[in-house]
Amino acid sequence: MNSNVFRNLSYGVYIVSAMDGERPTGCVANSIRQVTSSPATVAASINHDNYTNKCIKESGKFSVSILSEKNDQSLIGTFGFQSGKDADKYDGIPSEMKDGVPVVTEACGWFTCKVADMFETSTHTIFLGEVTDGDILDDAAPMTYAYYHNVI
Repeated sequence: MNSNVFRNLSYGVYIVSAMDGERPTGCVANSIRQVTSSPATVAASINHDNYTNKCIKESGKFSVSILSEKNDQSLIGTFGFQSGKDADKYDGIPSEMKDGVPVVTEACGWFTCKVADMFETSTHTIFLGEVTDGDILDDAAPMTYAYYHNVI
């Protein structure tokens, strides 16, 4: 199978964050989708190997920061190529706490969620999150997975 076919699906690039006790952490994800509008619910698929997965399970909360095409690509490196177990990923990253979880303030939007349910697959946990708050920060075009692979 040519797995590059999945790059043709329309989805974005996000930073999913949670708290590790008192310390914020997060990871890059591209598998976030709205499930229902009322109540507003999303599904976030997070790899079992990501430290953020453990932190979401323990805290019961997570945030999603929606990256835009104008975000610095170093954000993807910071949140995608090192473990939050070993690194303070939010060190030097403009952020704010919303509903007890961090959001990246240079993203084009964000929302926070409380875990309503979760489903285990062989490699990922799919977290169903009831959206508790959210806002648009910038009208820049959201970064898509295709844009990331073609441009960045």
